[in-house]
Amino acid sequence: MLHLLPLSLSAQCRCGGPPSRRRFVGGGSPSQRSGPGILGNGVRVRLRTRALGGGTDVQPDTPSSRRDGDDRTHADAGQEDDGGGEALLESVRKLLLMEDTTPGEEEGQGQFPKRWAIVFLCFSAFLLCNMDRVNMSIAIMPMSAEYGWNPQTVGLIQSSFFWGYLLTQIAGGIWADKVGGKTVLGFGVIWWSVATALTPVAAKLGLPFLLVVRAFMGVGEGVAMPAMNNILSKWVPVSERSRSLALVYSGMYLGSVTGLAFSPFLIHKFGWPSVFYSFGSLGTVWFATWTTKAYSTPLEDPSISAKEKKLIISQTTSGDPVTTIPWGVILSKPPVWALIACHFCHNWGTFILLTWMPTYYNQVLKFNLTESSLFCVLPWLTMAISANVGGWIADTLVSRGTSVTTVRKIMQSIGFLGPAFFLSQLSHIDSPALAVLCMACSQGTDAFSQSGLYSNHQDIGPRYAGVLLGLSNTAGVFAGVFGTAATGYILQHGSWDDVFKLSVTLYLIGTVIWNVFSTGEKIID
Repeated sequence: MLHLLPLSLSAQCRCGGPPSRRRFVGGGSPSQRSGPGILGNGVRVRLRTRALGGGTDVQPDTPSSRRDGDDRTHADAGQEDDGGGEALLESVRKLLLMEDTTPGEEEGQGQFPKRWAIVFLCFSAFLLCNMDRVNMSIAIMPMSAEYGWNPQTVGLIQSSFFWGYLLTQIAGGIWADKVGGKTVLGFGVIWWSVATALTPVAAKLGLPFLLVVRAFMGVGEGVAMPAMNNILSKWVPVSERSRSLALVYSGMYLGSVTGLAFSPFLIHKFGWPSVFYSFGSLGTVWFATWTTKAYSTPLEDPSISAKEKKLIISQTTSGDPVTTIPWGVILSKPPVWALIACHFCHNWGTFILLTWMPTYYNQVLKFNLTESSLFCVLPWLTMAISANVGGWIADTLVSRGTSVTTVRKIMQSIGFLGPAFFLSQLSHIDSPALAVLCMACSQGTDAFSQSGLYSNHQDIGPRYAGVLLGLSNTAGVFAGVFGTAATGYILQHGSWDDVFKLSVTLYLIGTVIWNVFSTGEKIID
């Protein structure tokens, strides 16, 4: 698989020329490693150091590529490292000759790349995260019928999750950056799984107990995103950043799909408490795997191959833990405040759809409980697909020389303007089928944000990725708390049109802020 090669590369074969002296990536400073060279049998490439993460691109030595690189420093590239050049030559040779390659062969001894094993474990954690979160959006309907809750009480219950979620965003980021993402993410999963399983007990004890347990669940899920951001900043090279984050976040979307699909079946078959008991128990299985297979950094992993470790270290931040957080520097940067403001704008619309979509389908489109759940699956399934498509597009653009800043702005603009357009159409639509389609398109374009603002924390401050994510997501949680509760209030005194108009307005504000102030360059060392 091409994405498993040690370096992203592109080469143009020039036939008829004699083999030239080999030039290797390695040794010296980044500026010494850049420059044109020839890789065996007349294959000419130009090596350039990537602006972020210390990575290296290999591009064809064409006139256009030479013009693009005229302003870069060139030095003698006739230096050899301790095997990195050989790995690069072998990768180029196999690519050009179309030889069959055992998956993971470039990583050493045919093993599956360990960094992608870490990504998959994070993906599965986020799948459980949203399964445990969205089950309440389905169970709340039979629960409110049983306990006599009005819409305002339902909104209070739905928003109580965010009380705890808010408390642990920044704290989780600091904790992850200091002790490592493995410990923090493991704690979060087991904590929210226990809280999920306790939800039916709390509901029977009374509303105050239910609010506390939902807030406790938010405490566990609140550390997940900062911890994940920290661990991936140590494990994933910059050339694979958008793809890996898109895959992890698509776990959230598939978690919504799974939760919305299975919750009605469990409720009809075993009653609404079964949803919380069954979903909560899955966290223990994940935790057992995580504790034995995961490590906070590749430096701590005894099973990773030497080649893969060298690749990761060359393109990621130092594995050394952070001792102090430069709050003054962080808070003085306009791109950081752009992240914070845009995260708020983004999450307002996203969390309203996450928590209120089944109710909208039931009350406005007149779907029953099962139909509401099934139709809710489509938008989240669309998000899972489009997030990964967006990740591949973003990484491809970066590998072909488009600046990271431009890529982040393009992807996030799609993530804002797409939902704004489709939500604005709902007030003009009478057909339930078209309404569901608009919801799906809204969520699908929203998922491009994973290659926009959600990837930007690692761009601008990779050593403090956990803290930056916690900081911006705190604003996002405020949007969830106020937006979810405000929706209940608006629906008692207004209509769904008013709910969507407010979301569209915030999406448009976010678009302006993002394109004016954001950057893809590292601004915090």
